[in-house]
Amino acid sequence: MAGMSRKAATFALAALSVDLTAGGATPPKAFRLLPYGRFKAADGSGRPAGIPEGWLLDQPSAVAIASAFNARSDARVIDYEHQTLHAETNGKPAPAAGWIGKLEARDDGLYAVDVEWTAAAASMIAAKQYRYISPVFPYDKRSGRVLAVAHAALTNFAGLDGLTDLAAMSALAAKFSHVVQPEEEMPMKALLAALGLPETATEAEALAALSALKTAHTGELAALRGVAPDPAKYVEVTTLTAMRGELAAATTELAALKAEKHEAEVDKVVKAALAAGKLTPATETWARSLGKSDLAALNGYIEAAPVVVKPGETQTGGNAGKGAGTSQPTDADMAVMKALGLTADQFAAGKLEA
Repeated sequence: MAGMSRKAATFALAALSVDLTAGGATPPKAFRLLPYGRFKAADGSGRPAGIPEGWLLDQPSAVAIASAFNARSDARVIDYEHQTLHAETNGKPAPAAGWIGKLEARDDGLYAVDVEWTAAAASMIAAKQYRYISPVFPYDKRSGRVLAVAHAALTNFAGLDGLTDLAAMSALAAKFSHVVQPEEEMPMKALLAALGLPETATEAEALAALSALKTAHTGELAALRGVAPDPAKYVEVTTLTAMRGELAAATTELAALKAEKHEAEVDKVVKAALAAGKLTPATETWARSLGKSDLAALNGYIEAAPVVVKPGETQTGGNAGKGAGTSQPTDADMAVMKALGLTADQFAAGKLEA
């Protein structure tokens, strides 16, 4: 059996039993319990029920199962005819035939090693009164994946027993409470779901799906790994940052130029209005303030305002300081005061300044 190919061990039902007498009169200290791949019971029952593909064991799972098994300090029993499972119901004793010291994941399956046999069991094996070993293991009822090894039994029935009726193992729950699903089981389920495969998919099927996905995106992966980005479509971060700084500086400079130009236009309008006699020194500050906030409003006012002081003349007619404070405002003066909201004294003070 050890010389069979991996494929034969996976699908050949006859390879599921271990003949302990094949090595002669001395019982073996190590033997294979379970093969890798998919396998079924050899008794023609079609077990495992509900899983047409059969049970499943791969090397990563075997490594995890062996690690959990070997972490315990106590050895695991090998009984006769699975009596450990039935002792509570039939009331008969369940003597040990031997003890499994450790488990080991090898190239062709999961092995029991450091096995110790009782004298009675060794004698019966040498006399071929017992020939086969039958492992007991819990498994996932959906995928068939083997989760652990509980114990094993000497039997003359060439098949795997004590597997589907997990309810019969309830009496052993306390003894095997450490049995847990291997850590890779859940990640494997998540991977299969991401690949759009059923939970019962084999490792080979998952690898094939991954390979197909990789092939489909080889071009994209190459572009991400080594091809320089197209400068017509992408801009480097450093270049983009520099451009943003230049834009901010240009915006500030443009605002300053606009303000300077606006101020020059206001100055031009005010000076022209002063020269035309439509503004006086008393109203110049107000006019500049209005022009700064609303140049169109200032232009509209000046266009409608009367001439207060004719070009070349003064507001006092050359009589400054000669009782100008007692002169009566003209109709033009009244129009300006009304337009500017000035009192007679404020308007007179402006005329005197001229």
